[in-house]
Amino acid sequence: MTAKVRSFSEIQDAFFAYISDIGYATMITVDKKGRPRARVLLPIWEMTGDRPVGWLAAYKTPVKVAHLANNPHTTFSYWNPRQNAVFIDGVATWVDDPEVKRTVWESYRKGEPPGVGYDPVRYWRGGPTDPEYHVLRVDPWRVQLVRGTDLGSTIWQAEGTA
Repeated sequence: MTAKVRSFSEIQDAFFAYISDIGYATMITVDKKGRPRARVLLPIWEMTGDRPVGWLAAYKTPVKVAHLANNPHTTFSYWNPRQNAVFIDGVATWVDDPEVKRTVWESYRKGEPPGVGYDPVRYWRGGPTDPEYHVLRVDPWRVQLVRGTDLGSTIWQAEGTA
């Protein structure tokens, strides 16, 4: 059975519990021919007002850049062996603001939300100003949670996106 909620706050606690438990997500983008590409990454999430916002420390690979330039819509999928899952449909944009990049860097370093994160200096030795360190912002328009115990599903969708 699938339930729909109007406010993200109704699923916020479960969202962060699942994300913290699972950690890694599969990010899916689409090329110009409509073919999907998946890669496993570790986004971090926070609340901005009453909506979730995702941040992804990433390399600007030619494939990722081309896909997002052509179609900024992406899906992040989380799953664990207990069959708990989270599916996040959103719009991704590159963020070049140095202060935002520093903030995202620190969020990764601290592990926010708890259980998610790593020390990004392992990948970008120059710190948050490393020329290879880039940040994607993900603004979800739809989030679906699936509970493994009974496969119950709950969907939040941003107003005006139906």
